[in-house]
Amino acid sequence: MNIPSNITTLIAGIVLTLVSLWVGQNHGLLPVAASEEAGRVDGLFNTMMTIATGLFLIVQGVLIYSAIRFRKRPGDDTDGPPIRGNIPLEIVWTAIPATIILVIGVYSFDVYNSMGGLDPMASHDHRAQEMAHQPGSAIAAPLPGTEAAKPAPSKQVALGVGASPGTQGQVADLTVNVMGLQFAWIFTYPDSGVTTSELHIPVGKEVQLNITAQDVLHAFWLPQFRLKQDAIPGRPSELRFKAQKVGEYPIVCAELCGSYHGAMKSQIFVESPEDFDAWLQSQIAANSDNLQQAVAYGSERSEADYLAARAPELGIDVNTLGQVRPPAAHHHAI
Repeated sequence: MNIPSNITTLIAGIVLTLVSLWVGQNHGLLPVAASEEAGRVDGLFNTMMTIATGLFLIVQGVLIYSAIRFRKRPGDDTDGPPIRGNIPLEIVWTAIPATIILVIGVYSFDVYNSMGGLDPMASHDHRAQEMAHQPGSAIAAPLPGTEAAKPAPSKQVALGVGASPGTQGQVADLTVNVMGLQFAWIFTYPDSGVTTSELHIPVGKEVQLNITAQDVLHAFWLPQFRLKQDAIPGRPSELRFKAQKVGEYPIVCAELCGSYHGAMKSQIFVESPEDFDAWLQSQIAANSDNLQQAVAYGSERSEADYLAARAPELGIDVNTLGQVRPPAAHHHAI
């Protein structure tokens, strides 16, 4: 029974589509999605996996079919047909990849822009305003008899995903200042004054990270959250997200920042609101206890103790200090 070629092609196309869709949704290559923003990135990745699987099966299928179907037969010494080119085929295999790249590019920009992305107009305005205030700039010098125009307020330019222009001006449930330095992350909670080397956040709450760097370029990367933001000295950046799964996840520096870049890691703890409040209160209490101990220790120190600590700066040793210290009676009279 001979099956028409169009029926065979249709069946092969259906099988190819089903296999590609299954692989694209069940590849298991991504870590757990711990934030709401992760779903958008995963959707883009799954789409690319689906397309890549389909292309792989088509190309490898054609190669295997051609190797079997058009292999050299025993005793066949004839030459192949003198084919010099096929314009329609070349147009097809050029147009299909170009269309795929265009679709993925538009999809990628939509995901990037919806999660923050980069506003090119805001970047242009920001740069123009910086130039206008630089000495010697032609823009900075107004014409005689005219007043310099006041620069229009510019929007904060997001340097990566997670700082959506639509969320600017909105107050997050929790704000944390993040400082990157060689080779550690420092987290400060401005509302409570707590500073730690680990990031604790409540689940289901909008979190805003104000990220900067002290020395060189760093990159604050949360693989399970599908978020990464640059840490740039002198230029604060912002990262907003909402965690949706309780757990402990790694924080990685994704920018080569020095000899011990690979060891620049920390942890983010996503906790229930009750557990987060309990942790925050424990940190506040610990800081208060440390401060009280420091004050008590300082009040118990004598004048000799203070002078002994400054001896190296004065260029004398501790024994000499004991000889030059004035008598107690004379000191009291003073």
